[in-house]
Amino acid sequence: MRAFLLLTVLSLSLSAQEHLRPLLQEALRNNPEVQAAQKKYEAARQRPQQATALPETMVSLGYSSTGSPRPFAGIGVDPVANAGVMVTQELPYPGKRGLRGAVADREAQAEFEQYQATQLSILARMKSAWQRLTTANETLSILERNRDLLREMLRVTEARYATGGTAQAELFRAQTQISALELRMEKTRQETRARQAELNSLAGRPMQMPLGRPEPLPSPDLTATPDDLLQAARQNAPMLRRNRKMIERGELAVNLARKDFLPDYALSGGYYNMGRMSDMYQVRVDLKLPLFSRGRIRAGIAEQVATLSAARHEYEAAEQTTAYRIQEDLLMAQTSRKLLRMYRDTVIPQARLTFESSLPSYQTGRLEFATLLSSVMAVVEYEMSYQEELQSYHLALVRLEEMTGVELLEAGK
Repeated sequence: MRAFLLLTVLSLSLSAQEHLRPLLQEALRNNPEVQAAQKKYEAARQRPQQATALPETMVSLGYSSTGSPRPFAGIGVDPVANAGVMVTQELPYPGKRGLRGAVADREAQAEFEQYQATQLSILARMKSAWQRLTTANETLSILERNRDLLREMLRVTEARYATGGTAQAELFRAQTQISALELRMEKTRQETRARQAELNSLAGRPMQMPLGRPEPLPSPDLTATPDDLLQAARQNAPMLRRNRKMIERGELAVNLARKDFLPDYALSGGYYNMGRMSDMYQVRVDLKLPLFSRGRIRAGIAEQVATLSAARHEYEAAEQTTAYRIQEDLLMAQTSRKLLRMYRDTVIPQARLTFESSLPSYQTGRLEFATLLSSVMAVVEYEMSYQEELQSYHLALVRLEEMTGVELLEAGK
């Protein structure tokens, strides 16, 4: 998975690496969500050692006196009088410590998968914001270019109006369309500023830090099938792996709860000084018999069985949701890819050809302004639709990457 995260950072074209790659690396280092997930994992890593540790050893110092409450009275004279030390160590029934450690280990592994999922989520959000910023900039360029074109058309229309070759309404129509484009440009600039702030926020940078103009992400063909992607998700997706770790944890927890019927015990050993008499030694085993706690133990087993069943159902639900989302996003990507080809190869060239062929006719007075304006705006709308489909395609790929844990942006190379 660490290798995948590195590949994800490196999965950009050379031109895009100059801007996005450092941001992705900064996000993995500085994003608060990633840092919080990392610290939770580091905390969880400490639990197995705590779970397998033995209880604290108990040391008892004392004396027994006879004939007087004075310390050590009767030692060496009375065989009951003595002074000594006893060491007691509580021990769980064999197998319990290992199971406790295994439960804590699975919880730590699940926390690691959560940490990996957080990293993937941040990378996906970074790529999505980058793509939206790219789309906004491309849209702004389209609007600026066509606004300038409309201004040129407006000058031609004003010249024709001055000679009585056109109606005043056509001037108003051209001016209105220019104003409409400028409104859309302002909204697009707002989107640009918002996406820049989002990228800086995700990377842990100051909100107003300049990013420069983003380079487009690569647009490879997607040839994977839903089965391929679902299989990849089962193997690589952190959230599915986390759910599997929780199932393993539940199975171990059930076994551990059943072992509560088996008694823990304590070993004690003591040395007693008897004065002039022979020293005395004592060894003792104390058993904790669960005579009055069977109801509690049965309830604990039932709780862990229910928790295990819930973990299995959560995995099934997550797998089904993942399969559905993979199918949905794959279809969306495939549809967007087809539409991109149609816009690029057919619709946009035809719209541009229509406009270019209409312009001379308008300049010579053989074509109405409304028809020319319609052809210009058709080019604008188709070019913007192309950018929207390109954004939809990339966002679908980003979501598939996040769900499957597999890098897809290099699939076509």
